[in-house]
Amino acid sequence: MHLATAPVSHAPAAALQPRPATAGSAARHWTSSQRVRLTAAWRQPRGGVATRAEADGSSPAATDDAAASAAPAVPQLSPAEAKQKLAELDKLLASEGPQVEAQAASLAATLHERGALRAFGAASQVPKRAYSLQELRLNKIQPEQFLAPKDTTLSSVRNIVQGSYLAGLTAAYFGQLLDLTQIVQVVILTAFLLTVDQVANAGGFEALLVDTAGRVVNRTYGRRVALHEAGHFLVAYLLGLLPRGYTLSSLDLFLRKRQLNVQAGCQFCDSAFQAEVASGKLTSSSLDTYSCVALAGVATEWLRFGHAEGGLADVMQLDRLLQALRFTQAKADAQVRWSVLNVVTLLRRHEATHDALADAMARGASVVECIELIEQRLAGSSDI
Repeated sequence: MHLATAPVSHAPAAALQPRPATAGSAARHWTSSQRVRLTAAWRQPRGGVATRAEADGSSPAATDDAAASAAPAVPQLSPAEAKQKLAELDKLLASEGPQVEAQAASLAATLHERGALRAFGAASQVPKRAYSLQELRLNKIQPEQFLAPKDTTLSSVRNIVQGSYLAGLTAAYFGQLLDLTQIVQVVILTAFLLTVDQVANAGGFEALLVDTAGRVVNRTYGRRVALHEAGHFLVAYLLGLLPRGYTLSSLDLFLRKRQLNVQAGCQFCDSAFQAEVASGKLTSSSLDTYSCVALAGVATEWLRFGHAEGGLADVMQLDRLLQALRFTQAKADAQVRWSVLNVVTLLRRHEATHDALADAMARGASVVECIELIEQRLAGSSDI
């Protein structure tokens, strides 16, 4: 997953378990004029939590009725019109330019308002409050396992590749294909090329090789990656953050764009989030969305495989953002625990849609095709 955020350090993540409060990273990257301030009022459309109207003492139902009577009904799009608008959205998402993301997000919001993208930003969420570890366990969530991804698959693949390389050299030597001097030359050349790769591509070629080998050696690996990224995609869409693109393998991106050192991930139309960070005013609703999308990948792997291997960078990025916001330990724990419960609830509720989305992404479906699949799967659902 790729969401822009403030520059951060590489401190270990431990947002669910007690850790000493740290402010060094925030002091390094947030000046007093840029420090993020959370808005006092936050809002969730569903899930039974307080809204601004409730904070003012008025009835939410009365407020909604008044708004409905004051505002004219928005005309719904016909199937032909919806198809045309989705084609426009597809072109926007494939375009480049500084205003494209904002235009695409605005069009998606309009399509939701006019009934074409009913599920976009329509997720029913759990009430926003501080949850204890015991409450998470009662919901069959083991938080101590959740935020500690360990990439055992690619580590094993890397060991296999290295072992195969050494075995090949040994076979060449004993088969008299190479003498000892030539073996030494090959080893020196390999070390030189790996060093150049680290300097020039930040290890991109090695990562591409290991990622590609992982799909051959371990058949589960490709499915795990597809489900992981589909988790980011689905949760983001249901919370109103428009996906812009995705890639499921380093080799795929290299063949399409000749880019190295870019692994699997989703990109989003997050220009509004970036603008909030740049202005130094990050709203609570934006932080809630960011937190949930960041944790969707590890949540997916934990739910489907019992543990997460990918997503450590996502967890660390969220942890560093909370540090940059100068959250106290208790406040950071509350934010992360709510996000964990919210994401796991969404993924459990929409497991079948999640599976279908992962299949579509594995086939290389476009973003709009993935969106249409989500809408078709959730059409008529009263519990999004």
